[in-house]
Amino acid sequence: MTATGARRRGRPGYDVDSLLAVAVAVFNERGYDGTSMEDLSQRLGIAKSAIYHHVAGKEELLRLSLDRALDGLFGVADRVRATDAPAVDRLELLVRGSVEVLQRELPHVTLLLRVRGNTEVERAALERRRSFDRFVAGLVRQAERDGDISPALSPTVTAHLLFGLVNSLVEWYRPGSRTTGASLADAVAALAFDGLRARGEPPARR
Repeated sequence: MTATGARRRGRPGYDVDSLLAVAVAVFNERGYDGTSMEDLSQRLGIAKSAIYHHVAGKEELLRLSLDRALDGLFGVADRVRATDAPAVDRLELLVRGSVEVLQRELPHVTLLLRVRGNTEVERAALERRRSFDRFVAGLVRQAERDGDISPALSPTVTAHLLFGLVNSLVEWYRPGSRTTGASLADAVAALAFDGLRARGEPPARR
């Protein structure tokens, strides 16, 4: 929570977290640029002044949401950095952890993937995303040098394709489905690192 949020005691019915949850839902429905404070006021059923009691405005809500998604991803990256394992294994850990962050913080990750850099907050978030992408590409590059990943594509392209698969989950995954965090991470890792083709005896030719 920001220093501003920490000073404010809150109003009955809402705190910063519950207000943020509703605001992010509206941002994802209408787009951040297409959402006004009046829109948030109507969805929340409270006066705009009550929103300002908690946060400075909708840009602070955007920053809180994007930081929540990015902090989760960088938390996974920090754990991966501290892991003593081959690069390809650390890359798989990063993919699995990122899937779990996406599931846990789905609305916030969805919003992160939709920002276009129209505000200072968005540009800062995009720079953090690029830093994360560089970390992924570095792991891919090391795994290629180790001979564990095909060097057919550049590390940057491989990293984009790999996390394009992870990020595509926001389009169809919904909390409460029968796909649990572990099984979804397993499925993504299996597809990314083992491929679709079944191993074993080749099918008989007709």
